[in-house]
Amino acid sequence: MSGLFRSVIWNQTIPDSKRGRLAGIEVLSYSIGPLGGEARAGMMADLTGVRSAILSGGVLCCVGVGVTALWLRDFWRYDSRTDEHAIAQRELHTV
Repeated sequence: MSGLFRSVIWNQTIPDSKRGRLAGIEVLSYSIGPLGGEARAGMMADLTGVRSAILSGGVLCCVGVGVTALWLRDFWRYDSRTDEHAIAQRELHTV
């Protein structure tokens, strides 16, 4: 769901001239997230055991999603029909 949401916003709002630069940042988010999670899980499992590593990972994930959802409230109201950047991109591609 996260990937789909990012793709829609990406394709509707980012100008073609900036996509290459921003694609590098997106690749970092895909690669660093899983590696960081694996490192956290491994360290927790080593320190406290496998069960607590799994449980703490689930709890941290839920807390992180909740905090991010509250922090980035504008994403909940995103509408490509009214977003100024999406409208500008549509106008560029329909001319």
